[in-house]
Amino acid sequence: MSSGDSPFVVVVGSLNEDVVLQVDRPVRPGETIAAVHVERLPGGKGANQAAAAAAAGARVAMLGAVGDDSAGTRLIEDLRGRGVRTEAVRTVAGVSTGTAYITVTPDGENTIVLDPGANARVDAAAVQDAWPALPAAGVLLSLLEIPVGAVTAAVRLAASTGLRPVVTLAPAQPVPAELLAGLDPLLVNEHEAAFLLGTDTIRDHPRDAARELLRLGPASAVVTLGAAGAAVADGGGVRLLPAEPVDRVVDTTGAGDAFAGALAAALSRAADLDAAVAAGLRAGAAAVQRAGAR
Repeated sequence: MSSGDSPFVVVVGSLNEDVVLQVDRPVRPGETIAAVHVERLPGGKGANQAAAAAAAGARVAMLGAVGDDSAGTRLIEDLRGRGVRTEAVRTVAGVSTGTAYITVTPDGENTIVLDPGANARVDAAAVQDAWPALPAAGVLLSLLEIPVGAVTAAVRLAASTGLRPVVTLAPAQPVPAELLAGLDPLLVNEHEAAFLLGTDTIRDHPRDAARELLRLGPASAVVTLGAAGAAVADGGGVRLLPAEPVDRVVDTTGAGDAFAGALAAALSRAADLDAAVAAGLRAGAAAVQRAGAR
């Protein structure tokens, strides 16, 4: 990586266009209902986290891919407008930009169906090729909307070049032990934590679940619990940090990404883990009170 005045947060992840369908109620199997309102918005968990980290005051660079279409152009322009460097976002010819189809009900709950598009082209080789041109960074932030091999390669490169690797295990899927062992912290919500631990739910014992996640190899683990806050586990023990109060939930779509971006921004400023999680909880609370993933 090239030198710079201060460390960046490097985000290795996805860029999507979000097609957001406001609906009166959840869709039942086999049913067709009409949307109340439809919007096309910039999204993708990687780009959302990059935007959140930038909004939290970090210097941010994005590594990913879009298709050679108007959606890809819009996504890159949006990130640049938010102060995110996009030199390492590749435009892939003949491939569509990733698209997420999101339904949102009046209580703010959502469902998402994802077409990965160009995100599937972000493989280990692409990460390796782009890495030397990235700015000097202090934190790697990544997630699983790109191939697992790319995330594993990014974590390996982060370890070799002095970055603190932070990965959101979303969407939940099997990952190699090498990836988990490199993380500090592993970020999961309660459903992703249950997936990793091979159980139906952790809702009644989040502290124990956070402690158990450390046995999988990460130096620290953070389990977000919605209105219950977050469980934090590291060598110093396990803590439960309270959530910020929220007057009204509008849309939960981007809460996890806002949390991750703000946490990474705090870590890049040398905050301790509890302070970084508290920053993430504030950002998540702000996110659910507004519509859209950003």
